[in-house]
Amino acid sequence: MNTDDLPGLRPLWTALGADTALLERVSRTGPRGGLPARLPVMALARAAVGACALAAAELAAVRTGGPVPRVRVDDEAVAAAFLSDRLVRVDGRAPVTFAPLSRFWRAADGWVRTHANYPHHRARLLTALGLPDGAGPDAVAALIAGRSARDVEDTVYAAGGLAVAARTVEQWTAGEQGSLVAGRPLLTLERIGETAPTRAWGPLPAGPLLPCAGVRVLDLTRVLAGPVATRTLALLGADVLRIDPPHLPESQDAHDDTGMGKRSTTLDLRRAADHRVFEDLLRDADVVVTGYRPGALDRFGLSPEALAGRRPGLVVARLSAWGRQGPWHERRGFDSLVQAATGIALREGRGDEPGALPAQALDHGTGYLLAAAVLRALTEATGRDGGGTWLAEAALTRTAHWLVHELTGPPEPAGPLDPERRTAVAATPRGRLRHALPPVAYDGAPPDWTRPSGRWGADRAEWTGP
Repeated sequence: MNTDDLPGLRPLWTALGADTALLERVSRTGPRGGLPARLPVMALARAAVGACALAAAELAAVRTGGPVPRVRVDDEAVAAAFLSDRLVRVDGRAPVTFAPLSRFWRAADGWVRTHANYPHHRARLLTALGLPDGAGPDAVAALIAGRSARDVEDTVYAAGGLAVAARTVEQWTAGEQGSLVAGRPLLTLERIGETAPTRAWGPLPAGPLLPCAGVRVLDLTRVLAGPVATRTLALLGADVLRIDPPHLPESQDAHDDTGMGKRSTTLDLRRAADHRVFEDLLRDADVVVTGYRPGALDRFGLSPEALAGRRPGLVVARLSAWGRQGPWHERRGFDSLVQAATGIALREGRGDEPGALPAQALDHGTGYLLAAAVLRALTEATGRDGGGTWLAEAALTRTAHWLVHELTGPPEPAGPLDPERRTAVAATPRGRLRHALPPVAYDGAPPDWTRPSGRWGADRAEWTGP
Protein backbone atom coordinates (compact mmCIF):
# COMPACT_ATOMS: atom_id res chain seq x y z
CA MET A 1 0.00 0.00 0.00
CA ASN A 2 1.16 3.51 -0.77
CA THR A 3 0.58 5.29 2.54
CA ASP A 4 0.09 8.58 0.65
CA ASP A 5 -3.16 7.14 -0.72
CA LEU A 6 -4.56 6.29 2.73
CA PRO A 7 -2.66 8.53 5.18
CA GLY A 8 -4.82 7.75 8.22
CA LEU A 9 -4.84 3.98 7.88
CA ARG A 10 -1.44 3.01 9.31
CA PRO A 11 -1.82 4.71 12.73
CA LEU A 12 -5.38 3.45 12.95
CA TRP A 13 -4.39 -0.14 12.15
CA THR A 14 -1.56 0.12 14.68
CA ALA A 15 -3.99 1.38 17.34
CA LEU A 16 -6.03 -1.77 16.78
CA GLY A 17 -3.02 -3.89 17.70
CA ALA A 18 -2.86 -5.41 14.22
CA ASP A 19 0.02 -6.59 12.04
CA THR A 20 1.12 -3.61 9.94
CA ALA A 21 2.50 -5.97 7.30
CA LEU A 22 -1.13 -6.58 6.28
CA LEU A 23 -1.38 -2.98 5.05
CA GLU A 24 0.30 -4.21 1.88
CA ARG A 25 -2.98 -5.98 1.09
CA VAL A 26 -4.82 -2.63 0.73
CA SER A 27 -5.07 -0.52 -2.42
CA ARG A 28 -7.10 2.46 -3.59
CA THR A 29 -9.14 2.21 -6.76
CA GLY A 30 -11.15 4.60 -8.87
CA PRO A 31 -10.92 8.38 -9.30
CA ARG A 32 -10.17 10.49 -6.24
CA GLY A 33 -12.77 12.60 -4.46
CA GLY A 34 -16.39 12.38 -3.39
CA LEU A 35 -16.93 14.41 -0.18
CA PRO A 36 -15.59 17.94 -0.78
CA ALA A 37 -14.84 19.97 2.35
CA ARG A 38 -12.22 22.24 3.86
CA LEU A 39 -11.30 19.45 6.29
CA PRO A 40 -9.92 16.11 5.01
CA VAL A 41 -13.24 14.25 5.15
CA MET A 42 -12.35 11.82 2.37
CA ALA A 43 -9.12 10.90 4.16
CA LEU A 44 -11.19 10.06 7.24
CA ALA A 45 -13.71 8.06 5.21
CA ARG A 46 -11.06 6.09 3.28
CA ALA A 47 -9.10 5.20 6.41
CA ALA A 48 -12.16 4.15 8.42
CA VAL A 49 -13.57 1.98 5.64
CA GLY A 50 -10.13 0.63 4.77
CA ALA A 51 -9.48 -0.43 8.36
CA CYS A 52 -12.88 -2.11 8.55
CA ALA A 53 -12.38 -3.96 5.27
CA LEU A 54 -8.87 -5.10 6.24
CA ALA A 55 -10.13 -6.30 9.64
CA ALA A 56 -12.86 -8.27 7.85
CA ALA A 57 -10.32 -9.79 5.46
CA GLU A 58 -8.02 -10.69 8.36
CA LEU A 59 -10.84 -12.46 10.22
CA ALA A 60 -11.80 -14.29 7.02
CA ALA A 61 -8.24 -15.57 6.72
CA VAL A 62 -8.23 -16.77 10.32
CA ARG A 63 -11.48 -18.64 9.80
CA THR A 64 -10.52 -20.23 6.47
CA GLY A 65 -6.85 -20.84 7.20
CA GLY A 66 -5.99 -19.15 3.91
CA PRO A 67 -4.17 -15.93 2.99
CA VAL A 68 -5.61 -12.52 3.83
CA PRO A 69 -7.74 -11.40 0.86
CA ARG A 70 -6.77 -8.22 -0.95
CA VAL A 71 -8.70 -5.11 0.05
CA ARG A 72 -9.88 -2.31 -2.25
CA VAL A 73 -10.95 1.18 -1.18
CA ASP A 74 -12.97 2.96 -3.87
CA ASP A 75 -13.72 6.65 -3.36
CA GLU A 76 -17.11 6.57 -5.09
CA ALA A 77 -18.26 3.57 -3.04
CA VAL A 78 -17.02 5.19 0.17
CA ALA A 79 -18.70 8.52 -0.60
CA ALA A 80 -22.01 6.81 -1.41
CA ALA A 81 -21.86 4.87 1.86
CA PHE A 82 -21.21 8.03 3.88
CA LEU A 83 -24.23 9.60 2.16
CA SER A 84 -26.39 6.51 2.60
CA ASP A 85 -28.90 8.27 4.86
CA ARG A 86 -29.53 10.76 2.03
CA LEU A 87 -29.56 8.28 -0.84
CA VAL A 88 -32.14 5.91 0.65
CA ARG A 89 -35.59 5.95 -0.97
CA VAL A 90 -38.84 4.03 -0.47
CA ASP A 91 -40.95 4.05 -3.63
CA GLY A 92 -39.01 7.15 -4.67
CA ARG A 93 -39.72 9.07 -1.45
CA ALA A 94 -36.74 10.78 0.15
CA PRO A 95 -36.30 10.55 3.93
CA VAL A 96 -36.82 13.41 6.35
CA THR A 97 -33.33 13.96 7.75
CA PHE A 98 -33.80 17.00 10.00
CA ALA A 99 -36.95 18.38 11.63
CA PRO A 100 -37.75 22.13 11.45
CA LEU A 101 -36.34 22.80 14.93
CA SER A 102 -33.10 20.91 14.25
CA ARG A 103 -30.86 23.67 12.89
CA PHE A 104 -28.54 26.58 13.68
CA TRP A 105 -29.99 29.68 15.35
CA ARG A 106 -28.36 33.09 15.69
CA ALA A 107 -27.93 33.98 19.36
CA ALA A 108 -27.02 37.35 20.85
CA ASP A 109 -23.32 36.49 20.77
CA GLY A 110 -22.95 33.68 18.23
CA TRP A 111 -24.75 30.56 17.09
CA VAL A 112 -26.59 27.65 18.67
CA ARG A 113 -27.24 24.25 17.11
CA THR A 114 -30.30 22.33 18.30
CA HIS A 115 -31.45 18.77 17.66
CA ALA A 116 -35.18 18.08 17.89
CA ASN A 117 -35.85 15.23 15.48
CA TYR A 118 -37.50 13.07 18.15
CA PRO A 119 -40.80 14.32 19.65
CA HIS A 120 -39.50 14.13 23.24
CA HIS A 121 -36.42 16.18 22.36
CA ARG A 122 -38.60 18.76 20.62
CA ALA A 123 -40.87 18.98 23.67
CA ARG A 124 -37.91 19.42 26.04
CA LEU A 125 -36.41 22.14 23.82
CA LEU A 126 -39.62 24.16 23.81
CA THR A 127 -40.15 23.65 27.54
CA ALA A 128 -36.61 24.81 28.30
CA LEU A 129 -37.13 27.94 26.21
CA GLY A 130 -40.47 28.68 27.86
CA LEU A 131 -42.39 28.25 24.62
CA PRO A 132 -45.71 26.44 24.21
CA ASP A 133 -46.05 23.07 22.52
CA GLY A 134 -46.52 23.73 18.83
CA ALA A 135 -44.28 26.79 18.71
CA GLY A 136 -42.54 27.07 15.36
CA PRO A 137 -39.17 28.23 14.07
CA ASP A 138 -40.06 31.94 14.15
CA ALA A 139 -40.83 31.86 17.86
CA VAL A 140 -37.67 29.88 18.63
CA ALA A 141 -35.54 32.22 16.52
CA ALA A 142 -36.90 35.32 18.24
CA LEU A 143 -36.28 33.95 21.70
CA ILE A 144 -32.74 32.63 21.06
CA ALA A 145 -31.74 35.89 19.35
CA GLY A 146 -32.02 37.68 22.70
CA ARG A 147 -29.94 35.19 24.73
CA SER A 148 -26.31 34.14 24.77
CA ALA A 149 -25.42 30.89 23.05
CA ARG A 150 -23.93 29.33 26.20
CA ASP A 151 -27.03 30.28 28.21
CA VAL A 152 -29.27 28.51 25.69
CA GLU A 153 -26.95 25.48 25.73
CA ASP A 154 -27.00 25.22 29.53
CA THR A 155 -30.74 25.82 29.85
CA VAL A 156 -31.75 23.28 27.21
CA TYR A 157 -29.40 20.57 28.46
CA ALA A 158 -30.61 21.07 32.03
CA ALA A 159 -34.12 20.29 30.75
CA GLY A 160 -32.97 17.13 28.98
CA GLY A 161 -32.97 18.68 25.52
CA LEU A 162 -30.18 19.09 23.01
CA ALA A 163 -28.53 22.40 22.17
CA VAL A 164 -24.87 23.30 21.70
CA ALA A 165 -23.21 26.67 21.31
CA ALA A 166 -21.03 26.80 18.21
CA ARG A 167 -17.40 27.07 19.23
CA THR A 168 -14.18 27.61 17.36
CA VAL A 169 -11.64 24.81 17.25
CA GLU A 170 -9.47 26.79 19.67
CA GLN A 171 -12.32 27.34 22.14
CA TRP A 172 -13.19 23.64 22.17
CA THR A 173 -9.65 22.37 22.61
CA ALA A 174 -8.99 24.90 25.39
CA GLY A 175 -12.02 23.69 27.33
CA GLU A 176 -12.02 20.81 29.80
CA GLN A 177 -14.01 18.39 27.65
CA GLY A 178 -12.01 19.08 24.51
CA SER A 179 -8.73 18.74 26.36
CA LEU A 180 -9.74 15.39 27.87
CA VAL A 181 -10.90 14.01 24.53
CA ALA A 182 -7.67 15.08 22.84
CA GLY A 183 -5.69 13.01 25.33
CA ARG A 184 -7.60 9.83 24.58
CA PRO A 185 -6.76 7.32 21.81
CA LEU A 186 -8.91 7.31 18.70
CA LEU A 187 -9.99 3.75 19.43
CA THR A 188 -9.48 1.47 22.37
CA LEU A 189 -9.47 -2.32 22.18
CA GLU A 190 -8.54 -4.19 25.34
CA ARG A 191 -9.04 -7.53 27.00
CA ILE A 192 -11.11 -7.14 30.18
CA GLY A 193 -11.47 -10.79 31.17
CA GLU A 194 -9.18 -13.81 30.94
CA THR A 195 -11.51 -16.70 31.81
CA ALA A 196 -12.99 -17.50 28.40
CA PRO A 197 -11.47 -20.20 26.19
CA THR A 198 -10.18 -19.49 22.70
CA ARG A 199 -13.10 -19.04 20.32
CA ALA A 200 -13.87 -21.94 17.99
CA TRP A 201 -16.02 -21.45 14.91
CA GLY A 202 -17.56 -23.78 12.38
CA PRO A 203 -16.73 -23.66 8.66
CA LEU A 204 -17.85 -20.69 6.61
CA PRO A 205 -20.79 -21.21 4.25
CA ALA A 206 -20.32 -21.48 0.50
CA GLY A 207 -20.75 -18.32 -1.54
CA PRO A 208 -19.47 -14.86 -0.60
CA LEU A 209 -16.72 -14.81 2.02
CA LEU A 210 -18.56 -13.97 5.27
CA PRO A 211 -16.10 -13.76 8.17
CA CYS A 212 -18.88 -13.10 10.71
CA ALA A 213 -21.00 -16.11 9.77
CA GLY A 214 -22.29 -17.68 12.99
CA VAL A 215 -21.59 -14.55 15.06
CA ARG A 216 -24.57 -13.31 17.07
CA VAL A 217 -24.77 -9.57 17.76
CA LEU A 218 -27.07 -7.73 20.16
CA ASP A 219 -27.47 -4.20 18.81
CA LEU A 220 -28.46 -1.64 21.46
CA THR A 221 -27.73 1.48 19.46
CA ARG A 222 -29.60 4.37 17.91
CA VAL A 223 -28.93 6.95 15.21
CA LEU A 224 -26.40 6.81 13.53
CA ALA A 225 -22.88 5.58 14.31
CA GLY A 226 -23.86 2.43 16.20
CA PRO A 227 -26.38 1.26 13.59
CA VAL A 228 -23.73 1.81 10.88
CA ALA A 229 -21.33 -0.44 12.81
CA THR A 230 -23.88 -3.21 13.28
CA ARG A 231 -25.13 -2.86 9.71
CA THR A 232 -21.57 -3.59 8.63
CA LEU A 233 -21.35 -6.68 10.86
CA ALA A 234 -24.64 -7.89 9.32
CA LEU A 235 -23.16 -7.45 5.84
CA LEU A 236 -20.30 -9.71 6.87
CA GLY A 237 -22.63 -12.52 7.91
CA ALA A 238 -23.49 -11.80 11.55
CA ASP A 239 -26.97 -12.45 12.90
CA VAL A 240 -27.73 -8.94 14.20
CA LEU A 241 -30.75 -8.35 16.41
CA ARG A 242 -31.44 -4.73 17.20
CA ILE A 243 -33.25 -4.14 20.48
CA ASP A 244 -35.01 -0.87 21.31
CA PRO A 245 -37.21 0.17 24.24
CA PRO A 246 -40.81 0.33 23.02
CA HIS A 247 -41.44 3.68 24.74
CA LEU A 248 -38.74 5.54 22.77
CA PRO A 249 -39.79 6.53 19.24
CA GLU A 250 -37.55 5.69 16.31
CA SER A 251 -37.51 7.00 12.77
CA GLN A 252 -38.50 4.42 10.19
CA ASP A 253 -36.66 6.55 7.64
CA ALA A 254 -33.43 6.10 9.63
CA HIS A 255 -34.09 2.38 10.01
CA ASP A 256 -34.63 2.01 6.26
CA ASP A 257 -31.00 3.06 5.87
CA THR A 258 -29.27 1.46 8.85
CA GLY A 259 -31.43 -1.66 9.29
CA MET A 260 -29.95 -3.44 6.29
CA GLY A 261 -29.24 -7.10 7.04
CA LYS A 262 -30.66 -6.90 10.57
CA ARG A 263 -33.75 -7.86 12.47
CA SER A 264 -35.41 -5.40 14.84
CA THR A 265 -37.38 -5.98 18.03
CA THR A 266 -38.44 -4.10 21.16
CA LEU A 267 -37.90 -5.06 24.80
CA ASP A 268 -38.58 -2.99 27.88
CA LEU A 269 -35.72 -3.91 30.21
CA ARG A 270 -37.59 -2.30 33.10
CA ARG A 271 -40.06 -5.20 32.93
CA ALA A 272 -38.98 -8.48 34.51
CA ALA A 273 -40.38 -10.61 31.68
CA ASP A 274 -38.61 -8.63 28.97
CA HIS A 275 -35.39 -8.60 30.97
CA ARG A 276 -35.51 -12.41 31.19
CA VAL A 277 -35.89 -12.57 27.40
CA PHE A 278 -32.85 -10.33 27.03
CA GLU A 279 -30.81 -12.51 29.37
CA ASP A 280 -31.73 -15.56 27.30
CA LEU A 281 -30.51 -13.76 24.18
CA LEU A 282 -27.33 -12.66 25.93
CA ARG A 283 -26.54 -16.23 26.90
CA ASP A 284 -25.96 -17.10 23.23
CA ALA A 285 -24.59 -13.74 22.06
CA ASP A 286 -21.03 -13.19 20.85
CA VAL A 287 -21.06 -9.39 20.57
CA VAL A 288 -22.98 -6.62 22.34
CA VAL A 289 -22.86 -3.12 20.84
CA THR A 290 -24.23 -0.17 22.86
CA GLY A 291 -24.67 3.44 21.82
CA TYR A 292 -26.49 5.11 24.69
CA ARG A 293 -25.08 7.75 27.02
CA PRO A 294 -22.32 6.46 29.33
CA GLY A 295 -23.90 4.78 32.33
CA ALA A 296 -27.44 4.82 30.92
CA LEU A 297 -27.57 1.01 30.58
CA ASP A 298 -25.57 0.12 33.69
CA ARG A 299 -28.69 -0.20 35.84
CA PHE A 300 -29.79 -3.07 33.62
CA GLY A 301 -26.53 -4.96 34.21
CA LEU A 302 -25.08 -3.91 30.86
CA SER A 303 -21.77 -2.38 31.92
CA PRO A 304 -18.80 -4.18 30.32
CA GLU A 305 -17.75 -5.60 33.68
CA ALA A 306 -21.23 -6.95 34.42
CA LEU A 307 -21.53 -8.43 30.93
CA ALA A 308 -18.10 -10.05 31.23
CA GLY A 309 -19.15 -11.66 34.48
CA ARG A 310 -22.33 -13.15 33.02
CA ARG A 311 -21.04 -13.96 29.54
CA PRO A 312 -17.27 -14.63 29.52
CA GLY A 313 -15.83 -14.44 26.02
CA LEU A 314 -18.15 -11.66 24.90
CA VAL A 315 -16.99 -8.78 22.71
CA VAL A 316 -18.45 -5.55 24.11
CA ALA A 317 -18.37 -2.47 21.88
CA ARG A 318 -19.67 0.86 23.04
CA LEU A 319 -19.67 4.36 21.69
CA SER A 320 -20.65 7.78 22.97
CA ALA A 321 -20.98 11.29 21.62
CA TRP A 322 -18.75 13.24 23.99
CA GLY A 323 -16.44 10.58 25.46
CA ARG A 324 -16.60 8.69 28.72
CA GLN A 325 -14.82 11.24 30.91
CA GLY A 326 -15.28 14.91 31.70
CA PRO A 327 -18.18 17.25 32.46
CA TRP A 328 -19.98 16.46 29.19
CA HIS A 329 -19.74 12.67 29.30
CA GLU A 330 -23.36 12.11 30.36
CA ARG A 331 -24.83 14.48 27.79
CA ARG A 332 -26.82 13.24 24.85
CA GLY A 333 -25.31 14.07 21.50
CA PHE A 334 -25.52 13.67 17.76
CA ASP A 335 -23.12 14.25 14.87
CA SER A 336 -24.49 17.71 14.09
CA LEU A 337 -24.06 18.82 17.71
CA VAL A 338 -20.51 17.49 17.89
CA GLN A 339 -19.65 19.37 14.70
CA ALA A 340 -20.94 22.57 16.32
CA ALA A 341 -19.14 22.08 19.64
CA THR A 342 -15.75 21.05 18.29
CA GLY A 343 -15.33 23.93 15.81
CA ILE A 344 -16.02 21.92 12.67
CA ALA A 345 -19.20 23.85 11.85
CA LEU A 346 -17.45 27.24 12.00
CA ARG A 347 -14.46 25.86 10.08
CA GLU A 348 -16.79 24.68 7.30
CA GLY A 349 -18.94 27.83 7.30
CA ARG A 350 -18.76 31.13 5.46
CA GLY A 351 -17.88 34.27 7.34
CA ASP A 352 -19.30 33.95 10.83
CA GLU A 353 -22.14 31.67 9.69
CA PRO A 354 -21.61 27.98 10.51
CA GLY A 355 -21.73 25.22 7.95
CA ALA A 356 -21.53 21.45 7.99
CA LEU A 357 -19.53 18.57 6.63
CA PRO A 358 -20.84 17.14 3.32
CA ALA A 359 -22.03 14.04 5.18
CA GLN A 360 -22.58 12.99 8.78
CA ALA A 361 -19.00 11.87 8.60
CA LEU A 362 -18.39 11.65 12.34
CA ASP A 363 -21.25 9.18 12.65
CA HIS A 364 -20.33 7.09 9.62
CA GLY A 365 -16.61 7.20 10.31
CA THR A 366 -17.04 6.21 13.95
CA GLY A 367 -19.37 3.41 12.90
CA TYR A 368 -16.77 1.84 10.60
CA LEU A 369 -14.07 2.34 13.22
CA LEU A 370 -16.14 0.53 15.83
CA ALA A 371 -16.93 -2.30 13.41
CA ALA A 372 -13.20 -2.63 12.69
CA ALA A 373 -12.51 -2.91 16.41
CA VAL A 374 -15.16 -5.62 16.83
CA LEU A 375 -13.69 -7.58 13.91
CA ARG A 376 -10.20 -7.32 15.38
CA ALA A 377 -11.50 -8.47 18.76
CA LEU A 378 -13.08 -11.52 17.11
CA THR A 379 -9.77 -12.25 15.39
CA GLU A 380 -7.87 -11.94 18.67
CA ALA A 381 -10.42 -14.15 20.44
CA THR A 382 -10.01 -16.78 17.71
CA GLY A 383 -6.22 -16.77 17.56
CA ARG A 384 -3.64 -18.85 19.34
CA ASP A 385 -3.34 -16.36 22.20
CA GLY A 386 -7.06 -15.51 22.20
CA GLY A 387 -9.89 -16.08 24.60
CA GLY A 388 -11.01 -13.58 27.18
CA THR A 389 -13.63 -10.87 27.05
CA TRP A 390 -12.91 -7.82 24.91
CA LEU A 391 -13.96 -4.16 25.10
CA ALA A 392 -13.87 -1.75 22.16
CA GLU A 393 -14.71 1.94 22.54
CA ALA A 394 -15.06 4.98 20.29
CA ALA A 395 -16.52 8.49 20.59
CA LEU A 396 -17.75 11.03 18.04
CA THR A 397 -15.71 13.81 19.63
CA ARG A 398 -12.51 11.78 19.34
CA THR A 399 -13.27 11.11 15.68
CA ALA A 400 -13.77 14.87 15.30
CA HIS A 401 -10.35 15.49 16.88
CA TRP A 402 -8.84 12.99 14.43
CA LEU A 403 -10.39 14.88 11.53
CA VAL A 404 -9.39 18.36 12.68
CA HIS A 405 -5.95 17.76 14.19
CA GLU A 406 -4.46 14.49 12.96
CA LEU A 407 -5.50 13.91 9.35
CA THR A 408 -3.88 15.92 6.61
CA GLY A 409 -4.39 16.58 2.95
CA PRO A 410 -5.48 19.32 0.55
CA PRO A 411 -9.16 19.96 -0.24
CA GLU A 412 -10.45 17.34 -2.67
CA PRO A 413 -12.84 17.60 -5.61
CA ALA A 414 -16.42 16.41 -5.47
CA GLY A 415 -15.56 13.44 -7.64
CA PRO A 416 -18.01 11.22 -9.50
CA LEU A 417 -20.98 9.84 -7.59
CA ASP A 418 -23.53 8.01 -9.70
CA PRO A 419 -26.45 6.84 -7.51
CA GLU A 420 -27.46 4.38 -10.20
CA ARG A 421 -24.07 2.68 -9.97
CA ARG A 422 -23.68 2.82 -6.19
CA THR A 423 -27.21 1.93 -5.05
CA ALA A 424 -29.47 -1.12 -5.38
CA VAL A 425 -33.21 -1.65 -5.11
CA ALA A 426 -34.92 -4.36 -3.05
CA ALA A 427 -38.57 -5.28 -2.64
CA THR A 428 -39.81 -4.90 0.95
CA PRO A 429 -43.21 -4.94 2.68
CA ARG A 430 -43.00 -1.14 2.76
CA GLY A 431 -42.27 -0.77 -0.96
CA ARG A 432 -39.26 -0.64 -3.25
CA LEU A 433 -36.26 0.29 -1.12
CA ARG A 434 -33.26 1.96 -2.73
CA HIS A 435 -30.14 1.76 -0.57
CA ALA A 436 -26.45 2.55 -0.92
CA LEU A 437 -24.26 -0.44 -1.63
CA PRO A 438 -21.64 -1.34 1.00
CA PRO A 439 -18.10 0.09 0.64
CA VAL A 440 -16.35 -2.80 2.44
CA ALA A 441 -14.56 -4.55 -0.42
CA TYR A 442 -12.08 -7.44 -0.41
CA ASP A 443 -11.64 -10.48 -2.60
CA GLY A 444 -14.77 -12.57 -2.12
CA ALA A 445 -16.67 -9.88 -0.17
CA PRO A 446 -20.47 -9.87 -0.31
CA PRO A 447 -21.72 -7.32 -2.86
CA ASP A 448 -24.86 -6.50 -0.86
CA TRP A 449 -26.79 -7.45 2.28
CA THR A 450 -28.73 -10.71 2.23
CA ARG A 451 -31.90 -8.99 3.44
CA PRO A 452 -33.22 -5.43 3.21
CA SER A 453 -34.42 -3.33 6.09
CA GLY A 454 -37.82 -4.27 7.46
CA ARG A 455 -40.26 -2.55 9.74
CA TRP A 456 -38.67 -1.20 12.90
CA GLY A 457 -39.49 -3.30 15.95
CA ALA A 458 -41.48 -5.92 14.01
CA ASP A 459 -39.31 -9.03 14.52
CA ARG A 460 -39.37 -11.64 17.25
CA ALA A 461 -36.85 -11.41 20.08
CA GLU A 462 -34.98 -14.58 19.17
CA TRP A 463 -31.92 -15.79 17.32
CA THR A 464 -32.23 -17.38 13.89
CA GLY A 465 -30.78 -20.77 13.04
CA PRO A 466 -29.54 -23.46 15.43
